[in-house]
Amino acid sequence: MLIRVSYGTAIAMGLIKAKMLARPTTAYLMIYHNGRCINNCAFCPQARESKADLRKLSRITWPAFDLKTVLEKLKDGKFARICLQTIDYEGLEEDVLTLLGAFYHLNLPISISITPVDRNYLEKFKELGVDYVGVGLDVASERLYKEIKESLYSWNDMWEFADEIIDVFGKGKAFIHLIIGLGETDKEAIETIQRAYDIGAEVSIFAFTPIKGTRLEDHKPPELIRYRKIQIARYLIQKRIKRAEDFKFNTNGDLVDFRMSKDEFTQLLSEEAFMTHGCPGCNRPYYNEKPSKEPYNFPIVPGRGYLEEVTSKLLPD
Repeated sequence: MLIRVSYGTAIAMGLIKAKMLARPTTAYLMIYHNGRCINNCAFCPQARESKADLRKLSRITWPAFDLKTVLEKLKDGKFARICLQTIDYEGLEEDVLTLLGAFYHLNLPISISITPVDRNYLEKFKELGVDYVGVGLDVASERLYKEIKESLYSWNDMWEFADEIIDVFGKGKAFIHLIIGLGETDKEAIETIQRAYDIGAEVSIFAFTPIKGTRLEDHKPPELIRYRKIQIARYLIQKRIKRAEDFKFNTNGDLVDFRMSKDEFTQLLSEEAFMTHGCPGCNRPYYNEKPSKEPYNFPIVPGRGYLEEVTSKLLPD
């Protein structure tokens, strides 16, 4: 049985010899399938009509290795957890159970990102060491969801799945994934983030990354300063400092005012707002950008003073 391993994880495990600028603290793995996903998300290299390299997910390459080899190397990787990515195909659930059974003896907590499955599978996943489940809502705008996702699962299906996860695993155990930069407005993104926290889910945001061979290969990634605004809003909502309705938006749905002073920013915010926000032990280094660029999501705490730097751009004198 084969399994895909993210390039950085493969280096950390000793499967590939190369340099790393930031070591992954989670082992990022992806189920191997000799074919494309049955869904057709416009941004995804794995999509049904995509012409992109099947070894890609976002900008990361995921080479395939023998499962036995990966299991042996995982012991030496000093990882905090395993994160299993999946694509959708017939028989996926049983393949996932096989992999979880193989991981079980490693005694590592496991996260899984998966399309909606029946409750009985969620319960089996939990028995086999899964403690967090990622929900690929991806599109933060119900208005754009059908156009971009082209999936077997509707906007409402994804929210119902998140509710089911929370019912089985508990509050905070469903991570709703949102990709910023797909055409959503700031208002739509922030209201979706608020909805997720209101139902007891967590939110992990990603920056849209154009990949050659996908329908959105010519679409531009979000501006970094806009992404920082969404990160700050997510942080403030998560910490229950603000709600979506507390922010001010213009008629285009752009976030124009946090309704906070500079002093409040520095007192209530933390550099953690700009880091990867995922399951415990997740740092997801350089998932959305080249290492030569400032990361959308920092894999480690940004240097002292970074918060003041962002604040000065968002709240100029």
